[in-house]
Amino acid sequence: MTLSRLVAAAVAAVLGAPDLASAFPPAPAPDFAAEKCYGINIRGRNDCAAPGAHACAGESQLSNDPKSWIYVPTGTCAKIAGGSLSPKS
Repeated sequence: MTLSRLVAAAVAAVLGAPDLASAFPPAPAPDFAAEKCYGINIRGRNDCAAPGAHACAGESQLSNDPKSWIYVPTGTCAKIAGGSLSPKS
């Protein structure tokens, strides 16, 4: 009985894995001319991955995370306090 439950759990995990991978997909590219602006996100509202911090959109644990970015209209990032076109350390 225990072996059959283990096998059922393994099958469910394999079948459910694609759903988990798509839970936080990368943000789609905007339909306007955009640039990535680092350091101005709100916690949990980033557009994609930050090396060494999280894997994808919506996973930032910090507001104004220097490694997380969001899309902004081209030319806007330099005008935002704390905004940067490259990740900060």
